[in-house]
Amino acid sequence: MAVNWAERISAFSRSPSRFLSGTTAEAFLAELVRELRDDRASYSVKVLLLSPLCESPILLCPSDSVGEETALELMSVFAQCPPKFVDFRCHLLLALTSVLLCSSCMSSCSCASQDFLDLLLEIAQDISDIHGDGSLRSLQATACDCLRELEACCPGILSQRLELLGALRQRETSRLHQAYAGLHTLVLRNAVYQLTQEAGAGAEHLKALLGGNTSFAWEADQDSGLMNKKDSAILSSVILGPVGTVPTLQTGPDCKELRSVLSSLLEESYLLTPLCQAALLHRLTEVVAMVPGVPPAIFRAQLLRLLGTSEVCLLHSILMMKCAFTDSLFSAEDEAFILKRLVVLSQHPLLNTPPKLFYMDCLLHFPENRPINCSDGDETLPVLLTPQLASALVPTVFNDSTTMLTRFNLLCLVYLEEAEEGVGEDGRGLAYLYEHLTSLMHIVEHGGSREIVVTFFRAAFLFLSYFFYVERYSNSLTDKLCELYFHHTQLAPHLINLADQTQDRLSGSTWGVGLLKALQRAITEAPLSQLTVHDLRWHLKMLARVAEEGEIPQQNTLNFLSCIITPSSSSLCVSSGWRLGNSVLGVCRRLLIHPSLDLLLIPLADILQHLTCHYGDTDIQDHARLYYTLLTTLSREKLASVLMQGEIQGGQQVKKQSLSCIMAESEGLTAMLTVHQTERAIFKLVEVNSELEEKMQADHESDLNPNETDTCPDEATAAVGAYRAQFNDPDFASEITLNFQLTHIGAHDFRFDQLFSIHLHFSLMDDHYEELSDISVPCLFRERPPPVVKLHLKPRRPYPTTLCASAIFTTQDGLSWHTNLPDIHVDFQQVFMPLPAPQAWGRASKLCLFEGLWDEMCQESRENDCATSRFCCQLKEAALLALVEKRFLPFLVSDLSTNKELKVLLFLPPQSHVLLKIRSEEDAVHFDIATDNWQLLSHIGSYLLTITSSQEDMQS
Repeated sequence: MAVNWAERISAFSRSPSRFLSGTTAEAFLAELVRELRDDRASYSVKVLLLSPLCESPILLCPSDSVGEETALELMSVFAQCPPKFVDFRCHLLLALTSVLLCSSCMSSCSCASQDFLDLLLEIAQDISDIHGDGSLRSLQATACDCLRELEACCPGILSQRLELLGALRQRETSRLHQAYAGLHTLVLRNAVYQLTQEAGAGAEHLKALLGGNTSFAWEADQDSGLMNKKDSAILSSVILGPVGTVPTLQTGPDCKELRSVLSSLLEESYLLTPLCQAALLHRLTEVVAMVPGVPPAIFRAQLLRLLGTSEVCLLHSILMMKCAFTDSLFSAEDEAFILKRLVVLSQHPLLNTPPKLFYMDCLLHFPENRPINCSDGDETLPVLLTPQLASALVPTVFNDSTTMLTRFNLLCLVYLEEAEEGVGEDGRGLAYLYEHLTSLMHIVEHGGSREIVVTFFRAAFLFLSYFFYVERYSNSLTDKLCELYFHHTQLAPHLINLADQTQDRLSGSTWGVGLLKALQRAITEAPLSQLTVHDLRWHLKMLARVAEEGEIPQQNTLNFLSCIITPSSSSLCVSSGWRLGNSVLGVCRRLLIHPSLDLLLIPLADILQHLTCHYGDTDIQDHARLYYTLLTTLSREKLASVLMQGEIQGGQQVKKQSLSCIMAESEGLTAMLTVHQTERAIFKLVEVNSELEEKMQADHESDLNPNETDTCPDEATAAVGAYRAQFNDPDFASEITLNFQLTHIGAHDFRFDQLFSIHLHFSLMDDHYEELSDISVPCLFRERPPPVVKLHLKPRRPYPTTLCASAIFTTQDGLSWHTNLPDIHVDFQQVFMPLPAPQAWGRASKLCLFEGLWDEMCQESRENDCATSRFCCQLKEAALLALVEKRFLPFLVSDLSTNKELKVLLFLPPQSHVLLKIRSEEDAVHFDIATDNWQLLSHIGSYLLTITSSQEDMQS
């Protein structure tokens, strides 16, 4: 029976371990070798059979003996293969290389390894095809790649063949010259390094090495062996390290043979591709650094050619040479030129972002000829990068976030010296950076995107990390952040993180504590009459963080808590649910372990007692009662011991023994009182067909009723006026209702089969919609039908958005859990609503309204927010009708059977419209678009592109 090798090899590639569970590695390897020797098998199949040996040689050849035996079998197959099957022979060489390296046969100096190296060098030297069809070139290129891989994995193995490799490089005039040059350079680098590790090695040893062409390294010196991979890694790391760490070979001035080889390689380097040039320059830099007898000036001719390069890899090689040789090769003028070129390239308009970021990073780690600061790894600017030169890199609000932050960081370093010398108060450098920071803050204040918000707070941290001691700006920033917080209280997590980072990373700064103290003062002194539930939740989160600071007095926080839970002052807390009560208890919990608890005892006990007696949620009452009992029963030390159980100390979780018999089962009690975090999402919301879609379909069918009485005014202008009049009705409200099923996801976990009291919370990633109220779901059982959850969205602007969802629920064992749900994406088409026209209006009335709105939008497109546009695509008539019926039927105001022009009227709450006239022309289908909100054009364009592209795929 014929074996389907394509399926078997595909199965092995997908999961080798699963494939080998049905057989053994030895048996599968034997099958592969037997099939490779079979003359009846096609060579295309044999190429496929080699892929397991190339991809997973360790699994199939786990030992030296198996590897050597397999290699001998493969070389026998190679010898019997006719020369015309070049592709198969190339794959055989690659498979042999993988097997010998991964089975450690090369390191053990096996006979198979020696035979294979001889074979590769024989192929590389073959000139029989010099006037042929070039088929041998592919085999020689593969042999060269295999030699390079062997030398890279077993450094020094070809060190005794340097003369041969040099001759092959100089002889070759085809594209293989580049491969031979790379191989020759790699072997030279490894050979020189090997000499630096031998005691007493000098010029004579180097000369003998360069002229060697008799044997492989393991035959030449069985005692010294090969350079191991660790030595090769050390070499790459020390070449650009501190002065004195580079291993050197003392040859004296007599090393003309090496200079001749280096000169020959450098003279031919311009023939190579940029990447290969960079690799060659890197290795030759290492060679010259290890041989002091060769002056770095040997690179001078190439340096003049490369200083003006626009290739990133070559510029990087220049910087590596500069790091290695400093003023031995680069003059002060060279240094100034390279620096100016980096500045120019960092803001060149024709370059995209990644290379510009690389050039700016080069500025931050520029290898100076005579550096003042010798700190390794720190970001420091070169002396020649003056404020005047760096002015070309000032950040603007139009930069992308990464570029802006990188430029901001660089300019902070530029003006840091001015600030330390006191010049920054009068100069414009530091002032400009602060103005840029406040400009970002204004964008955030006026509804900037999430990316802008994150960028602003990162920039604020950078500014503080350099200039926190400049009180004029740090105090001003504190005041502005407090104002920003009161306009956008949802920024509380960002402000808390900013305070945390400044405390952790700026050991000498008290700015973070000052910010928290200022926020506490602003929150507690604000009038309660202006306080909303939304703001209160963020205030409590902020006050909980403030309560962690032992040096901040907490009397104002207690007064604030007392006011919000007292009905005479505010009914917010009493009328709210579990989430808000838990936030209040979170502040109280932190106050229970505050260093000044003795001063806070009585007012804190009053607050807890009031929550116990009057709060509207039973769970909050129970927790408040527990805290009150602990506060009035335990000493401060015992109280801290109980409440701080499970805290993280030194990176490990530490459990403390309770000091009171009241808490004999404290760990279990702590677990019951703690809201645990799930490791993954437990359930998700899956959208189902909404009642709105059914209603829109029914409305469309009713429009087709010929007996319907149409009471709309006949004239289009009057129709528009009658339609728009309803928007002035205070009872008019438009919202989007989305139906979701709450379903379990992920691997089955019996702990979460039955869930109770599920409290869903939604947060917006932008301000396009009104805040959503929390939703409660009584239960979710895995074996029962999933409950339906209705989301009511009130758009401010009818744009796509993403909702972040989380939930708190209780399991059957009484534990409370918090989980994050997958994000909910609201697409643009989900905002489409049926036309809020009077019930008596039929299709003729809506068509009259369409014409009136169309004329109005076309006339006002240049004055107001109205705009017109056109979208074109290639669709056949049948495909177009199918698309309209599938996507726009509920919004169609014209007759679908009319082939001339189809008219679609989309209403997008709160008061936006998109009108479409769809018709087929000779060259394409035209979608003429009119809207009273020009910002919707990009969204409707993207939507039309998506649905027409899918329709085109279906018709093709």
